[in-house]
Amino acid sequence: MESSGAGRQPVGGRAFRSPPIRLALALAALALLLGVDLAGGRSIRIGGLMVAVPALSAVFLGPIAVLVLATLTLGAITWAAADNGALDPTNFPVVMVTAVLVGVASVLAARTRQRREHQLAQARKVAEVSQRAVLRPLPDRLGPVTISSMYLAADEEAAIGGDLYAAGVSDRGGTRVLVGDVQGKGLAAVEVAGLLLSAFRRSVRARVSLPALPGFLDRGLRADLIDLEDDADLCAPDTRPHVPGESDYLERFVTAVVVDIAADGSGVRIANCGHPPPLLIRSDTVHQLFPELPDLPLGLGDLARPDQHIDTHDLALGDILLLYTDGVIEARDAGGAFYPLADRLADWTRDTPEALLEDIRADLLRYSASGLGDDIAMVALQRVT
Repeated sequence: MESSGAGRQPVGGRAFRSPPIRLALALAALALLLGVDLAGGRSIRIGGLMVAVPALSAVFLGPIAVLVLATLTLGAITWAAADNGALDPTNFPVVMVTAVLVGVASVLAARTRQRREHQLAQARKVAEVSQRAVLRPLPDRLGPVTISSMYLAADEEAAIGGDLYAAGVSDRGGTRVLVGDVQGKGLAAVEVAGLLLSAFRRSVRARVSLPALPGFLDRGLRADLIDLEDDADLCAPDTRPHVPGESDYLERFVTAVVVDIAADGSGVRIANCGHPPPLLIRSDTVHQLFPELPDLPLGLGDLARPDQHIDTHDLALGDILLLYTDGVIEARDAGGAFYPLADRLADWTRDTPEALLEDIRADLLRYSASGLGDDIAMVALQRVT
C-alpha cells in the first residue's frame, strides 16, 4: 500500500509484541502455574498444565526462547513433583518423557514458523521492489497541479496488483495522468500493467496527442500481449493445453482514463476507455464527469472506433480531480451495498488531495466489513495555479 502513514502500527503495539515482552509473559505464566501447584500442596496438581507453556509459546517466540522455556518447564515439573511427593518411579518418568517430547516438538514448530516468517518477509521485500519498478511514485507537483496517490492491495500479503497509475507531460506542455485497471488478477495482471505503463511512458516521450493516445496504447499493448503469448507457448509447448479462442494474455484488457490538464490549469481534457468516471470536487459540490461517448477498454482496439472521443471541462483554482479504479465503488458493506463514493466525498470537499485520499481509505476500510474485494488505486489532483 502506498500512502503517507498508511498501514503503520502504533509504537505501543510494536512494544507489546516485542520478543522480550512476550518471553516475560510466558515466564510469568510458568511461574504462576508453579506457584499455584506449590501452594495447593498435594490436593492440587497442575504440573501437566506447565507443559502447555512452551507449546503455546511456539506460536509467538523463537526456537531458542522456546528451548529455554521447555528446559525451565522440566525443572518446574520436577520441583512441583518433589514438593507433592510424586517422584515415584512409575508415573513421574512418563510425565517427564511427555514434557521432553512436547518441548522438542515446540522448538521444532517455532523454528518452522520462524523460517516461514523469514520467507514471507523476503517475499514482501521482492514485492516492494517490484512495486517501485512497475508503479513508480508520482511527483508531488507537476505543472499547475499538486498530485497525491494511493494504492491499496486487496490481498494484505501483496504489494501490487493489476491497478496502475502514471503521470507525465502532455504534448501541449500540460499535465497528463493515466489511471487503469487490468482485467484479472495475479502475476499476469501485474505483467500487463507493466506493459501498459511502459507504453504510456513511450507516448510521453513521443509527445502523442490525447486523441491519438488510446490508439497508441492499444496497439502497443496488443503487440506486447501477442509477444507474451508466443513466449509462453515456447516455454511450455507440450504441457499447456490449446483451447481455440482462449489465452492467458490475449484475453486481457485494461480499463483506463487519461486526463490532460492545460499548462495554465484552466481546463481538463479526458479520454475514458471503459473506466469509472472521474470526480470533480468544486467548492462544496461533487460532479461525476461521465464520458459523452464511452469507448472500449484498451486491448480491444479491433472492436473500438477509429477515433477516440475527448471530453472537455473547465478547471477552477482549487478544484480537485479524483481518479480511481473500480475497486473503490465495488467495495460492499455487510448488507451487500456498494460504496457510495460520490456521496461520501461531500463530507471532505475542503480536504487537500492527500487528506482526501486518507479519508477515503479510512472510510472504505470501515465500510468494507469483510475486507477489500479488489485492489484499489486512486490519484487526486488539485489545481493550485
